[in-house]
Amino acid sequence: MVGTTEGMANSGYSNGSVQNSNGVQEEKLDELRRLIGKAEGDPMRIVGVGAGAWGSVFAAMLQDNYGHLRDKVQIRIWRRPGRFVDRATAEHLFEVINSREDVLRRLIRRCAYLKYVEARLGDRVLHADEILKDGFCLNMIDTPLCPMKVVTNLQEAVWDADIVINGLPSTETREVFEEISKYWKERITVPIIISLAKGIEAELEPEPRVITPTQMINRATGVPMENILYLGGPNIASEIYNKEYANARICGAEKWRKPLAKFLRQPHFIVWDNGDLITHEVMGGLKNAYAIGAGMVAALTNESATSKSVYFAHCTSEMIFITHLLSEDPEKLSGPLLADTYVTLLKGRNAWYGQKLADGELSLEMGDSIKGKGMIQGISAVKAFYELLSQSCLSILHSEENKPVAPVELCPILKTLYNILIARY
Repeated sequence: MVGTTEGMANSGYSNGSVQNSNGVQEEKLDELRRLIGKAEGDPMRIVGVGAGAWGSVFAAMLQDNYGHLRDKVQIRIWRRPGRFVDRATAEHLFEVINSREDVLRRLIRRCAYLKYVEARLGDRVLHADEILKDGFCLNMIDTPLCPMKVVTNLQEAVWDADIVINGLPSTETREVFEEISKYWKERITVPIIISLAKGIEAELEPEPRVITPTQMINRATGVPMENILYLGGPNIASEIYNKEYANARICGAEKWRKPLAKFLRQPHFIVWDNGDLITHEVMGGLKNAYAIGAGMVAALTNESATSKSVYFAHCTSEMIFITHLLSEDPEKLSGPLLADTYVTLLKGRNAWYGQKLADGELSLEMGDSIKGKGMIQGISAVKAFYELLSQSCLSILHSEENKPVAPVELCPILKTLYNILIARY
């Protein structure tokens, strides 16, 4: 019934339905405020850390839904200062602005349009944090967002945050949250952290194991695991912001995942909850690794449906094998988890990267941070899973050769990806 009410409320067909929408949103906000223990007159503070495509969209969705309730919630996003927008990107951004009447009018009202004209002419250099305030993510120029409160000082952004959204790549999560922990030493209350990061690290001593982003955050900050959650797809950031129907699931301790699922749920963005945090995070890293291979197959077979389906079958088989090896009681690859894998292999940035690499439009020497796309997290995931599964202490019996082998020997796709992306032969 809640989903039906929200669907009617957000239709925008009449003033009454808009007011109903605002009422539903305010009720959900009030409920979460009560659970967190916020006093009347003390706004709940939500901070996004990291402003890649998904991190920016996630913060923008919260701003769109709850930003008008300023006395009850404050939403801001942190990103590093200094990254400039090159002229080619500025020219494309100018075209996007002028193709959208609503965006054009908004910038004119905010007296911000002139700087985009100057950047188009090469008379001014724009910066990523500057355009984010106007609603433009450097990794997703074609999808204008709502204007946002942007903070470039990390301490200012997080010191009093009630909810922190980790929108950083997994490769940067540990470093940034170690810095954040310095600003939380005097805190009395414990924040809630929702991690969007998809990737893992391999820890080989004292025994081989995966370290997921939520575990990195726990180690860096001391925030208990029951207050750290993971939110995964299936989702494509630009499609979600354009209100195309999508599912997601929030994983973690029941104390917070159920109220947060309700708080985040929208008519076009259905959020389920799940208690198996580690399996979903491991799968989040795996799907990015195998998505690079999916892009390569698509390019090398001229988008052959048969070839892509064969690859999908084999890579999901490897993913299931790996998760069963690394988790005592892993969740089945079905439902949203399977859908998340499928959409990433079909259209995610890692699949795009694999396709461009196979086409020769990108090279390995360009690194794993690609202009206009951000971090290609599947590369580090390939390295981590390969290193982990190469450990002899994890050896299992080869059914045909009847001898113990390292698990990676039973993962031919992962081995091939490692040879191409990391070993480079």
